[in-house]
Amino acid sequence: MRELTQTEAIDLVGRYEAEQAIPEQMRSDVRMLGTLLGQVLRESGSPGLYEDVERLRTATIQAYTDETPEAFARAAAIADSFTIARADEVARAFTAYFHLVNLAEEHQRVRILRERDGRPEREQATDSVAAAFVRLAAEVGDDTALRRLQNMRFHPVFTAHPTEARRRAVSTSIRRLATLLEQHDASLRGGADERRAQRRMLEEIDTLWRTAPLRPEKPAPTDEVRAVMAVFDDTLYTAVPHVYRRVDDALQGPAAGGRAPVVRPFVRVGSWVGGDRDGNPFVTASVTRKASAIASEHVLLGLARTASRIGRTLTLDATTTPPSDALLALWQRLKAADEDAAKDIAKRSPDEPHRRIVLLIARKIEATRARNADLAYADPEHLLADLRVVQDSLVQAGAPRQAYGHLQQLLWQVETYGFHLTELEVRQHSAVHAKVLAELESGAARSELAEEVLDVIRTVGFLQERYGPRAAGRYIVSFTQSAEDLAAVHKLAAYAVGPDGTPPVLDVIPLFETFADLQAAPRILAEIVEHPEFAARLEATGRRLEVMLGYSDSSKDVGPVAANLALYEAQAKIAAWADENRIELTLFHGRGGALGRGGGPANSAIMAQPPHSVDGRFKLTEQGEVIFARYGDPAIAMRHIDQVAAAILLASSPSNEERNRAAADKYAGVAATLDAASRERFFALVKAPGFAPWFARVTPMEEIGLLALGSRPARRGLSVESLEDLRAIPWVFAWTQARINLAGWFGLGTALDAVGDEPLLQQAYQDWPLFRTLIDNVAMSLAKTDDRIALHYLELGDRDDLAALVREEMRVTRDWVVRITGGTELLGNKPVLQRAVKMRSPYVDALSLLQLRALRALRAAPEGAPVDPELQRLLLLSVSGVAAGLQNTG
Repeated sequence: MRELTQTEAIDLVGRYEAEQAIPEQMRSDVRMLGTLLGQVLRESGSPGLYEDVERLRTATIQAYTDETPEAFARAAAIADSFTIARADEVARAFTAYFHLVNLAEEHQRVRILRERDGRPEREQATDSVAAAFVRLAAEVGDDTALRRLQNMRFHPVFTAHPTEARRRAVSTSIRRLATLLEQHDASLRGGADERRAQRRMLEEIDTLWRTAPLRPEKPAPTDEVRAVMAVFDDTLYTAVPHVYRRVDDALQGPAAGGRAPVVRPFVRVGSWVGGDRDGNPFVTASVTRKASAIASEHVLLGLARTASRIGRTLTLDATTTPPSDALLALWQRLKAADEDAAKDIAKRSPDEPHRRIVLLIARKIEATRARNADLAYADPEHLLADLRVVQDSLVQAGAPRQAYGHLQQLLWQVETYGFHLTELEVRQHSAVHAKVLAELESGAARSELAEEVLDVIRTVGFLQERYGPRAAGRYIVSFTQSAEDLAAVHKLAAYAVGPDGTPPVLDVIPLFETFADLQAAPRILAEIVEHPEFAARLEATGRRLEVMLGYSDSSKDVGPVAANLALYEAQAKIAAWADENRIELTLFHGRGGALGRGGGPANSAIMAQPPHSVDGRFKLTEQGEVIFARYGDPAIAMRHIDQVAAAILLASSPSNEERNRAAADKYAGVAATLDAASRERFFALVKAPGFAPWFARVTPMEEIGLLALGSRPARRGLSVESLEDLRAIPWVFAWTQARINLAGWFGLGTALDAVGDEPLLQQAYQDWPLFRTLIDNVAMSLAKTDDRIALHYLELGDRDDLAALVREEMRVTRDWVVRITGGTELLGNKPVLQRAVKMRSPYVDALSLLQLRALRALRAAPEGAPVDPELQRLLLLSVSGVAAGLQNTG
């Protein structure tokens, strides 16, 4: 097949982009950013680079649109024709392009959110907290709905699981570009401001192009902590109270801000970063202390600055806004503790008592950050008490707008974040506890491992004393398989403090991960609540209990379909057990970003949960690229929190619980068939002789372990001889890179075939939220696959039987999903999502072809021969690029 002329290529690219129906503003952004990148490539000092990038781009678009073998072969030939050095540059160029397209898409989302904000129809959106409250009140009454709103809790937990392929330097460059894009939007077309914005964008894109895309070495745990702190500083600190404000505005109308808010802070932020030591030898007790110190430093700095800013604006004269007696008493107390500052502030604010107090409060917060024991607050509760004295005084003086304005937002920030910012959680494997406990009980000399385990528990006690009881205390036991696994933590705590010490307050949380553990969960819970320490803690908390469910290992254990059904069944049984025993249950969902690890839209997943399993509380892990996608931009973060909170509120509505209950009963037979058939099909693949080494050969699984994504090792052992040796993240990541995404769908097609009743399955898609969520997630997963590229990966393994099994299951699953959802192609019922996938696919194909070239050469090398570093670098560059293009890793 001949290569297109320049005119034909321009026409092809233009027609392809037009067919995607991209909104005009976004199309303009993509075109502008792409043009600027093209200029950077021309100016790069590498002759012919821009032309080579365009040749491959045009060829992959042509191969994607006409789907002929000849077109695909020509695109592959172009990728193979480059020198390794040129292939390296081309891969970097496509990766940079994806970063720019992702930025334009995010900017379009923000643009739409801002355009909608404040419109009357916005308040009617079914996925906002305000609208959810109205719907809930119609079912349960205003008082009950308000009580549920005020008791609601959304608890995202940030983890350092290595799924963010971008370097922090790259992410920072993209954030700077986002700011420039906003400035460009605000400038007059053709004016000096527009030209200046474009010039600065060109400079920033040049920086992005010249920044090494791969980390030179793995980040340390403290580096991971600081990366998460960037999200807090840039977004969460201000976004969360703004969400509270918006909800209160919607519910109270014109009275909002002039009287006490009806909304209570419902977000709590947790973190495993610096606390999760399961399989990560680099997370020590010392690292955990440092992680807490870094988080506390950030929040106290933010609170001090906010209090100081509010204090400077409270220029309310004592004659118009007289202080209360309590405020005057507070002034005397604060003045006695900080005399020189009080004298100076009083001189600058002679008749402004509220301003004086808040400025001294700001100094006390700063003293807390600086660890000035004479002036510091003992805990967040003392700070809240002082702020409420100010607020009450303002109300009594007839200034409620001052009381419930910015001062209220500061109160919300303290209530949400305390002095700790993130509630740091510890996680350790049950086998480690068993080993250390056996050693301690034997009376033998304590090993280094034993000392470290005990020091972690002591550290939890220190953090509670230093930052307050919310700062730490949740202790998660991975691979909980018995009640004794949980009781072991309390026994270790007794050893940690000795016979005369007081153990820290511990909420020991079981993590049920495998299929067998999920089935055993209700029995284990029934046993552990009879344990003395557990029973005492249960009573002390008002019978509150947290239970964690693992999505990743259960999916790797029995396949995505059976795992989804097992998780639903486990939640239903645990929720029923908790209800019978008067326990306030919080289920903690260990979801990953990718669909094979429980990923996908959180709000639809929440609405599909079993009755009583949410009850106004939802906790989940957020990791890697998901953290920055959901919380990296303030407008998107507020929208995400609003959507999730709305789903939490509605999930326990009588109508939604009845819908899920009725659907589970009606389709129980379908579920049983899906479970058995999908598991059998999954086992036929993963339990086939030689599967694990075959998987390692047909995907870049081994090479992914070389990427410096995170501090945590990619595998449990030295080699991969079975699936048990491999962590869930590289299992998902590797299949994604091979454009197969097997972890997200394998077994579903055969399972749907086993049911066989198309009208019944189409009806189930309409009636059964769990099934609808499963099918929609699989549709998304399959939309990012490519059968032609997958075939080339599978051919690397020299196992025609396994390759045929994978391809046939992909074909059957795709066929069934299209028939169930309606239309003629995947995501036909979700045009915006379909457009986003199609817009990227041919460009991802280009990187996949470069990756295949490198992978084939590496696999063809004689056994024992040294690895070609240039080929390995090309492979890793392509892995980073494909991750950016698909917006998925693990």
